[in-house]
Formats: sequence, structure tokens, C-alpha cells
Amino acid sequence: MQFLSNIPAGQDALRASNDYGAEVVAQHPARFDLLAGLPTDDPAAALDEAVRGREILGADGFAVTAQYNGTYLGSEALFPLWEKLDEWGAVVFVHPDARQPPVLDHPAPLYEVAFETARTVFDMMFRKVFTQFADITFVFAHCGGAFPALTGRVSLLGNQAWVPHGLSAQDIERQLETVYVDTAATAFPSSLLPAVATLGSDHVVYGSDWGAPCTTEETAEEDRVHDRPAAVCLPSTALTRQPRRIRQQRIDDRPLRIGCVRRVPASTTRIGHLMEQGQTTTRTAQPDPTGRGTPR
Repeated sequence: MQFLSNIPAGQDALRASNDYGAEVVAQHPARFDLLAGLPTDDPAAALDEAVRGREILGADGFAVTAQYNGTYLGSEALFPLWEKLDEWGAVVFVHPDARQPPVLDHPAPLYEVAFETARTVFDMMFRKVFTQFADITFVFAHCGGAFPALTGRVSLLGNQAWVPHGLSAQDIERQLETVYVDTAATAFPSSLLPAVATLGSDHVVYGSDWGAPCTTEETAEEDRVHDRPAAVCLPSTALTRQPRRIRQQRIDDRPLRIGCVRRVPASTTRIGHLMEQGQTTTRTAQPDPTGRGTPR
């Protein structure tokens, strides 16, 4: 099962993209499901689109960018949205905004997106988003970017007197219970080891980045074939510590996809049903009828 996710920069394009994704799912219900994009720079519009996505389009979850037109996910203005998604026990996929300008002449999708993801995760931690809305399952792309590697530093320094808000190591550990990451463009030991050390192997799920302009057949295949060798390189304790059930299987001759189960009742969403049945939950960027899709 592949989950379509696309988050255009404008609200009209975003709604059109969600509508198109719902059409694709209706035509191929056994192959695709929809993560409806949300315009998080406008909290009221985001809440409206979440309701529309769930009640009209039949979306199985939601997709957001780490920051959307300058608004980060830790903004308190988004708390009403998180409250509603928490009530639904929703799954929220978070991807960095790769439309940002180059840094030091290096395209943002190359590595700047990893720092944007880390910036977003830690801001959400400082603002206690993960504990206030603990029934939302947040899944961050690309092994969480740079955040797993920086978690030790923030755990050490986050509660010092010179740090606004304050964040203890215990706070971080507690908040990480609801955080997951995917393996898109990061199925290598150098990326997976920090993620597993920080979150545990049971919080790592498969992601493909397929359909994104910055992903080619060659890079997707290289990432795919590294999935299994990378798993072999992980510590044996990481591979066996699975308090939440991990299921692995082949689909369409592709490599092992990792699906994880959390407290999402099957009766609540189709993704909960798929997880409880051990089905693979993968992600792809959906075609964008506006031509203004988000590089992933």
C-alpha cells in the first residue's frame, strides 16, 4: 500500500491536489491511500481542510511541511488543529519544504532540509506538542533529518538556565514515544544508526520519496537496495527491541518494507486496519495537476 502525499505552496493548488489524490485512490483503492495536505500557514484553513479531507475525501492521514510559507509546526496558532487531529488519533506525515532557496549555493534538498526537520522537531519538543497531543502519530521524513544526531546535545544542554522554555533529557525521552521516522533517501547505516539509537527500530518505517523531482530511478533503486544491508549493520539489540509489533513483507518484488503498529484502532482509520493486519505502509508523492509539486 502506498500513501500519496503532496503539499503545494498555495491553498487552491493544495485543495486541487487533495481532490486529485482522492480520485486516484478511488480508482485504485487496493494500491493507494491518501495523506491529505494541510496549509499550516493558515490554521483555520488547515483545520477546514483536515475536516474536508477526513469526511469528504476519505483521507487516511495528513501531510504537512516542517514549515509552510514561514509558519513552523510548533506555532501555538496550530494547537486547535493538533487538538482535533489528536481527538481523531490521526497520523501526520511531516516533510521539510524543499522549495527553499539554496544555501551556500547548495540546493536546499541536498542537506538543508535535514536541518529544517531538526529545527522543527526540537521546536515542537520545546513547546510540548508531542506530549500535549500524544494521540497523534507524527512521522518525519528522511530518518528525521539531523534531529537524531543532535538529540544528545539538546538533552545535555536543553535545560540550562540560558535556554528559553527549558527541555530536560527526561522531557525529550517522553516526547519521543510518539515520534516516527521514515527511510526515504536515508537507507544507510550513517543515517539509520542515529535514528535507531534515538527512537528504536520500532519507530523506523519505510519511505521511498518516489515521484519527487529530486528522486530519480537510479537514486531510488540505490536507496532501495541499501535497506536490507543497512539493517544487517544495526545493533542486534536495536533489531530485537520491538515492544510495538513490527511486520515485514515483500510487495510487488520490492524489498522489505517496515510497518509499525501503534494505538490506532482499526475501526478509526484504514491505516490502523492496514497496520494491524501487518500490511506495508509506504509513501509516494502524488502527481500534481497544478505542476507545482513539492520536491521531496
